[in-house]
Amino acid sequence: MKLLPILEAKNIRAEKADFDGQDIKRRWEQAFAEGIDAVEKETIYMDQFLWHVFSCKRKPCLSGEAAADAFLAVQKQECYVFYQHYNFVLYIENAADLTSADLEGESDIYIVDQSFTWTYVQTHESQCGPYFSSMAPI
Repeated sequence: MKLLPILEAKNIRAEKADFDGQDIKRRWEQAFAEGIDAVEKETIYMDQFLWHVFSCKRKPCLSGEAAADAFLAVQKQECYVFYQHYNFVLYIENAADLTSADLEGESDIYIVDQSFTWTYVQTHESQCGPYFSSMAPI
């Protein structure tokens, strides 16, 4: 987790969220994998990586440079940061200055706004992602 010193250097205040990683992963899945049944989730190995919902093209998203641009453009206020393989969630009260460049070197990291209306995902795979998805048309 190289993100904390970057946030500190940018004066972006982050604190541990009041809930754990399993809770936020469940909420993320409900929001961004809605309508995908258990068999399909198993087929695309969502139990390994939630972002497979995007890489396997089961839900609409932007990828690559378009995703990074959308993340830069979206209004970022309160949001959560979590990792696929850690049971750790950060809460950021004002993420306006958070950019995709801040996430370079991170893998399988998810940023989601407090209302779960958009998400940005930086994967560990150079040929997959990053991904940006929004409940608003993209």
